[in-house]
Amino acid sequence: MPSKAPTIVREIMSRDCYRVTGKTSVSTLAKGLALHRLPGAPVVDEHDRLIGFISEQDVLGKVLESSYLNEEPPLVRELMRNEVLAVSPTKSITDLAQEMLGAKPKVYPVTEQGHLVGIVTRRDVLSAILRMRHS
Repeated sequence: MPSKAPTIVREIMSRDCYRVTGKTSVSTLAKGLALHRLPGAPVVDEHDRLIGFISEQDVLGKVLESSYLNEEPPLVRELMRNEVLAVSPTKSITDLAQEMLGAKPKVYPVTEQGHLVGIVTRRDVLSAILRMRHS
């Protein structure tokens, strides 16, 4: 018997997700994003509370500028966005898919009571929708 198709974010999110702190260097961030093949990462405090989000797009200009001026690239806290679109692990996958249709982020932090519990990507949502359709 085929397994039940996922319906909520908790069933498709990555629990062991790449995250950084505000003290992380942009160079370290860039290496981590490349290694994990992500367009961005959640920024957490020392208690794993979500405090921001930083993407490749957020840092590209600053890295280019710092290399041109031969300066050290800034830290994540200087470039991160403080307003973060996070989702609950109990959110419906189809509702999240609707939100992701526009120019919304490709990666959403998943939080419970302000703490980061995972991430969900547009690719995760697309795969889940296809599985729902075929079950």
